[in-house]
Amino acid sequence: MNDKREITGWMMYDWANSAFSTTVVTALLGPYIQSLAESTAEPLRLFGAAIEPGAIFPFAVSLSVILQVIFLPLLGAIADYTALKKRMLLAFAYTGAAATILLFFVRGEMPLVGTSGAVVLGSLLLIVANLCFGAAIVFYNSFLPQIVSPDARDAVSSRGWALGYLGGGLYLLFNLILLLVMDDTTLAVRLSLAGAGVWWLVFTLLYPRRRLVQRAPSRPRPQTNLFRHGVRQVVATLGDLWRDYPMTLRYLVAYLIYNDGIQTVIVVAAAFATSELGVGAQTVLILVLMIQFVAFGGALLFGRIAARIGAKRAIMITLVIWSGVVIYAFAFLNNTVQLFILGVPLALVLGGSQALSRSLFSQMIPAEHEAEYFGFYEISERGTSWIGTFAFALAVQVTGSQRIAIVALIIFFVLGLLLLSRVDVRRAIVESGNDPSGVVL
Repeated sequence: MNDKREITGWMMYDWANSAFSTTVVTALLGPYIQSLAESTAEPLRLFGAAIEPGAIFPFAVSLSVILQVIFLPLLGAIADYTALKKRMLLAFAYTGAAATILLFFVRGEMPLVGTSGAVVLGSLLLIVANLCFGAAIVFYNSFLPQIVSPDARDAVSSRGWALGYLGGGLYLLFNLILLLVMDDTTLAVRLSLAGAGVWWLVFTLLYPRRRLVQRAPSRPRPQTNLFRHGVRQVVATLGDLWRDYPMTLRYLVAYLIYNDGIQTVIVVAAAFATSELGVGAQTVLILVLMIQFVAFGGALLFGRIAARIGAKRAIMITLVIWSGVVIYAFAFLNNTVQLFILGVPLALVLGGSQALSRSLFSQMIPAEHEAEYFGFYEISERGTSWIGTFAFALAVQVTGSQRIAIVALIIFFVLGLLLLSRVDVRRAIVESGNDPSGVVL
């Protein structure tokens, strides 16, 4: 517990996977796939219906998340009952990185499949990579309560997120340089997408693989099929939450709702800026780059705020700001200058809200059941986090406007805030059998 070398190895996985989440999911792939779809002679069709170019990417993200929900019960069982937690983290990271590297080959007028085929291939590679990204997080998060004492989790979790934003920002700076120096913008984008996979792979090899220590399983392996047992365990965990840990369950429901809003903003922001404001790839990269570096400071700032007023109150502050960001984007955002101004408060709360949510949950779960509850945490999160992107994609499909679609996201932040305000953190910690004395409430 609290071994600095292992903690560094754990935190650096945020640095490793950040290039994928920022460059691929947030900045470049959505606009790139949309541009490919817009250049096709015939629109992409699903079950006979034409799909709006702006809806393809969020639909693909939603499908990848739904697939995660299907597979995560098995993964939670593996984490609980086998000594494969570290190996599975690495295996999914390697596979996701490989799928990301293959995005280099997605381009217009691909041999044999054409531009429409390129759109499909890019979407399929995104689904695989994002599925692996989410699956690896199940094992990654479950390490936190095993390697860090309760009094230090807010700080360590916040530093991990901060490192992620710093790493993602540095790689985005490299992307921007490529776009500025290369005449072929499409090639620069493809190199940037593939390079994100290389970044993910290399830093996973250098840090989590070398420094994380695999623990023995917390419980003996059951004499049954692991997938069936994993599904049953999810149901049993929900029953335990309902019966024994009602405050933890209340917190989890609040988190699922407001996190869905956060994830949707992350996924659709670049495409929104491109479609509604007409900004180019270079401007998008500069914006995301600014957000990354401001978010680095924001994650650390909210870690300090949580140390003074408690994680719950700090998260509530971020949700108020998130609500303001969405309202402003819908009603007032009309030019690039406003976009960059809006990016500052968004960046400040981006890392803080997610890092503190993770560390707060770790205080509310029973000891020696970390993998089980973090597996359920991830299952539950992924079980709902497709709703925001799907609703957004559906709204775009119906209205043809991303601006109209984004206003619906306010519901996620307001409802999440109201539910979080009713969570008694002290009671949740005590109910789970943990000591609240070292935790700021």
